[in-house]
Amino acid sequence: MNELDLHALLKAVSTGKLSLNEATERLKHLPFEDLGFAKVDHHRSLRQGFSEVVFGKGKTAAQVAEIVRAMVRRKGSHHNVLVTRADAKIYAAVKRVARSAKFHPLSGVITIERSKEITGKGTILVVSAGTSDIPVAEEALLTARMMGNRVEQLYDVGVAGIHRLLEHRIMLSEARVIICAAGMEGALPSVVGGLVSVPVIAVPTSTGYGASFGGVAALLAMLNSCASNVTVVNIDNGFGAACVASCINRL
Repeated sequence: MNELDLHALLKAVSTGKLSLNEATERLKHLPFEDLGFAKVDHHRSLRQGFSEVVFGKGKTAAQVAEIVRAMVRRKGSHHNVLVTRADAKIYAAVKRVARSAKFHPLSGVITIERSKEITGKGTILVVSAGTSDIPVAEEALLTARMMGNRVEQLYDVGVAGIHRLLEHRIMLSEARVIICAAGMEGALPSVVGGLVSVPVIAVPTSTGYGASFGGVAALLAMLNSCASNVTVVNIDNGFGAACVASCINRL
């Protein structure tokens, strides 16, 4: 349930279209619903603007499906549902409880789109340094879209061929927030940051050879960026980058 859902519920009660008992039934699982193995936070969209997101890794397919069932079965709630770090087995279980679920295997994201409302003020641009960084970039892109933002993508424009990035200066300048995913030495966010006047959220990826240490080299490089508009999230955390970008884009 989000703020619009709550307004509609209260209006329905005040106009007599919904009884007090029916309204109570819809609200009784706020702020959370205890499933035994998980406590589903139905109140989160009211507090933070988007519903709880399910992290699939480490959960069984049945557990993820039950959490999703709890999120989609509530009357009067129309928020989008997002599952990250999922696989085909989890998707098959989720599909049985939510027919509209879609699996994006490149990023391991499951989306259940129930609202197309745009709440972001501008465009979030998702940039990847290389093709190998696209899975993390796609997690960011899908998350940002499901959170009600206009999102564009610019892939494979890393510093090994910087002319590919400079070709898109207009696209960079028109974005309100930029998410930049890069592995190897993690140089691209600094370059992007030096070209624009908006926040750049850097996502170090685990792409690279041995001395990249699974993304640690890129993480440290980004943390030491000399571009003052660059901030950094955790390794491979496209989801977290999109959450921050969405918060900025709603301001």
